[in-house]
Amino acid sequence: MSELPPVLVPHPHVEVRDDLMSGSPVIRGSKVPVRRLWAWHRKGVTAETLVKRYPALGPAKVLGALAFGYDNEALVDADLAREQRLLDQENLENGRNEREPQQTRLRFQEKRPGGG
Repeated sequence: MSELPPVLVPHPHVEVRDDLMSGSPVIRGSKVPVRRLWAWHRKGVTAETLVKRYPALGPAKVLGALAFGYDNEALVDADLAREQRLLDQENLENGRNEREPQQTRLRFQEKRPGGG
C-alpha cells in the first residue's frame, strides 16, 4: 500500500495503482510519472515544451497530468519528496555524499567535419 496522500480529484489520463510504480501517479498507458512533468513545469517549463519532450504522450495527456498536479498538489509533492528520499538513501548506500552534484552522462552523436 502506498504511503502517499489519497487522490482528491481523479483525472482520466492519470492512474494511481499500488502495483504500478509503487503507487506513484502515472500517465495512463505509460510509465511516465506525473511528478516528472510536474517538476519540470514548476521550474517554468511550458506545457508546449513538455509535449515536445514527450511526443508519444500528446497534448491531452500532458495537460491532463498537469491538471492532475494542480488538483492533487499534496500528492504529487509527496511523491517528489519520496523520490528524493530514495535517491538520498541510494547515495548513502553507495558511499556518495548526497550534497555532491551528480553528473548525468548523456550520449550525443558527434558531428565531425567531413561527415566522419
